[in-house]
This record gives sequence, C-alpha cells and structure tokens, in this order.
Amino acid sequence: MTDQGNLVEKAYAKVNLTLEILGKRRDGYHDLLSVMQTVNLFDTVTLSKADSIVVECDDSDIDADDNLATKAAIELKKRAGVSEGAKISVAKRIPVSAGLGGGSADAAATLRGLNYLWNLGLSDDDLLETAASVGSDVPFLINGGTALVGGRGEEVIPIPSARIPRFLIFKPAVEYQTGSTKTASAFSRVDKSMYTVGNLTHKLAARIRSGGDCPPELFFNQFQTIAEDIYPGWALSRERLHNIGVNEVVLCGAGPSIFAVPPSKEIGTAWHLLLSRTYGEEAFLVEPVSPDLEG
Repeated sequence: MTDQGNLVEKAYAKVNLTLEILGKRRDGYHDLLSVMQTVNLFDTVTLSKADSIVVECDDSDIDADDNLATKAAIELKKRAGVSEGAKISVAKRIPVSAGLGGGSADAAATLRGLNYLWNLGLSDDDLLETAASVGSDVPFLINGGTALVGGRGEEVIPIPSARIPRFLIFKPAVEYQTGSTKTASAFSRVDKSMYTVGNLTHKLAARIRSGGDCPPELFFNQFQTIAEDIYPGWALSRERLHNIGVNEVVLCGAGPSIFAVPPSKEIGTAWHLLLSRTYGEEAFLVEPVSPDLEG
C-alpha cells in the first residue's frame, strides 16, 4: 500500500508448528523441515525513493550489521543491477531475536517493497533466490501463510491455511545473545541424537492439507529439548505458563519465545491479560495471516 508517496509493507512474524533437524549439510548448515505459519504480529516497513540505500530502525538495540533489511536491499540492488537507492524505515513491534522471524520478516517486506519501488516486475518466485541469500526464514516470509519449509529454508511449499483460530505468544524474560550469534549458539548445541527423518512434520502437513484440525500434541520443536541449556531460566518461564493453565507449549524457532493455542477466545484473552497485566510479561494474542492479507 502507499501512504503520501511512501510504500508501506507489513512484515508479519511467524511461528513454527513443527521444527525438525534432519542432519548436517556439506556446507556446514543443517537441513530443516518445518510447518510455518505467519501471524498478525507485525513490524511496519516504509520505503521511499532515495539516491542510496539508507535503513533506519526505531529500535536502537538492533545492530546495523545484523539488520537483514539492509542486507536484503543491497543484495536486490546488486542482483537487479539498478542504480537507484531507497530510504527504508522499520518500525519494530516483533520482539528482536526471539524466534519469531522479525528480522527476516523485515527483509522479506523490504524485497517486496523494493520490487514495486524500483519497478522491477519480479514475481514472488523470482524474489525467492534473493531471499534465500539473505536469511533462512526470508523465502517463506515473502508470501507467508501456511507452508511446508525445507532445506535451509529455500524450499517453500504452500499448503492450505491451518485450522488454528489464534495463538498466544509469550517472550520469556531471559538473557540471550541477539542476531546471528544467537542462532549460531543454538545450532552449536545440536548433535546427531537430535536428528529426525521429518515424520512429525509430514504428518501435520498432511493433516492440514486434508482439512483436519491441528491438535497441540502434533506440534514439535527439536530445539525445545535444549531450550534450558540455551536460555538459562527458560524452564521457569514455561512453568509460569503451566501455572496459569497453559499446558501445551511450543518453542518458536530457535527461541526463546513460546506459543500455545488457547482452546477458546475467552481463555486466550484471560491468559494474555494474566501474563501482560498481572505479571508484566511480554505476550501477544494473535491470529494467523494468509498471503492475501499481506501488504
């Protein structure tokens, strides 16, 4: 959408309904398999024409070297061979380095926005190769919705919308590294005993394709088995959720955020109010987002 000559893109967060680690690749990265879902927690990316690439963010804690919006803009400019620049302003609402794909969402929104701003005429599929070079979650977040995602994130297969009305997302107040350092630290703790063949993910994807419901017991994240090692105190935050009646919880990405599926809107609202107002925690009650709602 446009706003007084500016182009405005919503950068939606994601949750991983499943996240399995299949093994280590020759390039040193890991092959993953995940069912991903975008939700209506979003950053706002505003773009306008400029002589050079200028990226601004209202969160001073985001290191310029770790800003994926900058990387995305530079990479697309190089690949498209354009001489123009752009001013890119990011208004953050997604917690930083929390496993919700905030930086990747900003990068995907930047690619979509620059495609229009620079009149490149690229399809979403055309953007995927550039997106994959920027970050593992960026290809999925070009379109969002519900998808089966594999490889390093470059293999994105859209599937019908999951039958999940809402999510409660909770970011624990634990100490952790930010940016690429956090992700590298998480993967450094992965060993062969954590590898699977992807059966849980394929089972959930098949259930979604058939129009079935998504019971929480089908959700899974391999990183959850080592979450306390990565984020000391994480288990105490999980216990706080259990104490208010949230029993089935799942790690978001490589963490530390957690999501749960409330059994009703009323219960979800109660959980959210308890966490955010009574305990002063960072929590969000959100709904899934389909591709046709983006932009």
